[in-house]
Amino acid sequence: VQLQASGGGLVQAGGSLRLSCAASGSIFSINVMGWYRQGLGNQRELVAVSASGGGAHYADSVKDRFTISRDNAKNTVYLQMNNLKPEDTGVYYCNLAVQGVDYWGQGTLVTVSS
Repeated sequence: VQLQASGGGLVQAGGSLRLSCAASGSIFSINVMGWYRQGLGNQRELVAVSASGGGAHYADSVKDRFTISRDNAKNTVYLQMNNLKPEDTGVYYCNLAVQGVDYWGQGTLVTVSS
């Protein structure tokens, strides 16, 4: 299983970015895909996750600003990030959790300038 993430970049505070992550390989249909991030000097933290059967969970810090969505047919998950803040800066990692195993993408850098 491989995860390929894209969409990071530099944006001013208040701006928007959209991250994408496509999973390839043999993937069981029942799974959870989502995004985690790691800021400088911080531990990796959950941003948002989405289950293949429906339902999503967000970190409190991004609720009402970020939206996670997925295309199960394409094994792809998206993260629409609006009203970005400098504290959203970090490396964003795509995650696929399936049958008790976690897979990680390579990370994509999001930088929000004030």
